[in-house]
Amino acid sequence: MSLLIRNLQHVIPLRRAHLRKNLEIARKCLRVERFDVGVICINDTKIRRLNRLYRQQDKATDVLSFPFHENLCPGLLPNPPFPDEYNLGDIYLGVEFIYHQCQEKEEDFNNVLTVTAVHGLCHLLGYTHHSPEDWKKGTC
Repeated sequence: MSLLIRNLQHVIPLRRAHLRKNLEIARKCLRVERFDVGVICINDTKIRRLNRLYRQQDKATDVLSFPFHENLCPGLLPNPPFPDEYNLGDIYLGVEFIYHQCQEKEEDFNNVLTVTAVHGLCHLLGYTHHSPEDWKKGTC
């Protein structure tokens, strides 16, 4: 299925082809290449607005994930009954936030962007870390 990457920010230059290549590798490793995934790259203002609306956190962040399937058990793939439900959901990347973190820590922006996107993909697959117990939990 498809991997859609939209760049809705114009603050930081973005190499979508590099991100796409790395995410396709991650999707294959996770065996989710038959599922649709959306990756939306946005600026600090927009990610802050989403973070405030959905997480009650009034600050910019690196990634927000919105899974299509709710309450997935980590490690278990969804088994949709209909072809149009082969969708994992959407990942919003705070590109500006990630870029500034990389500048502060002297890290490679494109590598960190990929790692952050894969982190978001893991959230779409049911992995969470709201608490230390969630972080350690591997399955339901």
